[in-house]
Amino acid sequence: MTIASNLSAIRERIARAAQRAGRTPNDVALMAVTKTFPPETIIEAYEAGQRLFGENRVQEFAEKVSGISGLRDAQFHMIGHLQSNKVSKAAEIFHAVDSLDSVKLGERLNASAEKLGKTLDVLIEINVGGEEAKSGIAPGSDVLENILVTAPEWQNLRIRGLMTVPPFTEDPEGARSYFRQLRELRDRLAAPNRPSVSFNVLSMGMSHDFEVAIEEGSTCVRLGTAIFGTRARL
Repeated sequence: MTIASNLSAIRERIARAAQRAGRTPNDVALMAVTKTFPPETIIEAYEAGQRLFGENRVQEFAEKVSGISGLRDAQFHMIGHLQSNKVSKAAEIFHAVDSLDSVKLGERLNASAEKLGKTLDVLIEINVGGEEAKSGIAPGSDVLENILVTAPEWQNLRIRGLMTVPPFTEDPEGARSYFRQLRELRDRLAAPNRPSVSFNVLSMGMSHDFEVAIEEGSTCVRLGTAIFGTRARL
């Protein structure tokens, strides 16, 4: 199977899942997660029509940038935990950061984006399963409210929605309750009028459970293995 054929098959599965949920395929963005894969693989996916990509590590992606500089209309998002000492570089090389998890990180991202004269889209990462090994904010945490209260001060950031990585279960149905939890949280947060924040994006669902995520309201699924095969271990 080629990357092009994998992408085609995945888009068909996205369309069927959207139809089951009474939605249209255009409601769901497909993000290709290219962690550990070389620039040549990204280019192959781009040539097959893929435009949205996710990377987990700043340094790794920084080493790929020169090799993909010709992909003018591609969008690259930082989807992994962002360390404070990597904020400036992340703001420089990514179009968006989908893993905001503290006010301090928001402040640093905003300052870095301001220096670069750019505006970054960001998603707030929610740790729906309360797993200690994962980053993200607990759904009921004061940190979440503090971010929303502080957001109007960040003139160079646009909060667009929420992202989550649920606890892994062999059965994709095991993730359904977590996806539903994120959607319900989004609905509660979107109820008050917050001019500086939008909740249009729900980034949830990966290679093994993305169809369930779509049925529960995902607007962006993040797939790596299903597109590129088994990735190399770092």
